[in-house]
Amino acid sequence: MPKSPRSGRSTPHPDFDPLALYRTMVTIRLFEEKVGELFTAARIHGAVHLYLGQEAVATGACAALEAEDYITSTHRGHGHCIAKGGRLDSMLAEIFGKATGYCKGKGGSMHIADLDSGILGANGIVGGGIPIATGAALACKLQRNGRIVLCFFSDGASNEGSFHESLNLASVLTLPVIFLCENNQWAVSTPASWSIPIENVADRSAGYGMPGVVVDGCDPLAVHQAVQDAAARARSGQGPTLIEAKTYRWEGHYKGDPQTYRSRQEVEEWRRERDPIVLFQHRLETDGLMDEPRARRIHEEVQRAIEVAVAYAEASPEPGPELLYADLFAEEGSEP
Repeated sequence: MPKSPRSGRSTPHPDFDPLALYRTMVTIRLFEEKVGELFTAARIHGAVHLYLGQEAVATGACAALEAEDYITSTHRGHGHCIAKGGRLDSMLAEIFGKATGYCKGKGGSMHIADLDSGILGANGIVGGGIPIATGAALACKLQRNGRIVLCFFSDGASNEGSFHESLNLASVLTLPVIFLCENNQWAVSTPASWSIPIENVADRSAGYGMPGVVVDGCDPLAVHQAVQDAAARARSGQGPTLIEAKTYRWEGHYKGDPQTYRSRQEVEEWRRERDPIVLFQHRLETDGLMDEPRARRIHEEVQRAIEVAVAYAEASPEPGPELLYADLFAEEGSEP
């Protein structure tokens, strides 16, 4: 099992609430488990790419942002949306393909967006969100609105041309964007060690004149500190930062993936030794902020909220033909 970097104690923002982080991580975990259960039972359709095991990254990162800031996401984006404030009922309605979903049921699992929450959209194309984030950051700079953009992507996406072009442009134009690579060790079925000739994706920052930071992606406080520092740099006009969070994808590339490319032992070692929720709960208990009854109560409250959201989604109407052209930039036959 690859070792994640061990981080020392961080100094989060004074308004930072570690218990809120724990609840967010639990929400992501239970939400993804429920989505996997619904998919297996054929109650939802289309592929789902679960975020299980990576909860600390989205949680710590989004907690370091302001409400007005933006994020771009990936095909494995449910955790990002939840951490940025997405509603469980609207997310599940979208995954169910219902009219009450964030995209009126037309986006599905891989394309959830909510501009009111600063969620510029998940993306089914590997690396597709990176130039979107760069463009949004350029808009923020030109508008002088004080906002920044946090771009989530994977180790596999760091080998795409969009990654290199975007980092180059962001650095040249000193854009307020944070590139956050979630190195979960696997690009579909290819291990990162086979496709990346250096130890850290963050080391590629040197070629673009920006800081490169490696953090333990199983530690939400370490991720929070790194993103908080990068956000301060971006807001002060110093430009982008590349952060790499070392984490692990518990499930296959998609739900139902037979995973013949990796050993069950590897997966179980990460689950047993590097479960981010278990590790964070132990840390909160050590700090006197958590005990078993409180943790159990949080899990029960979140589980009830998810069941309510599932019921809402299942009871919601299917999108009708009147929504076919809704939210399009142009319709067939419209004036040029």
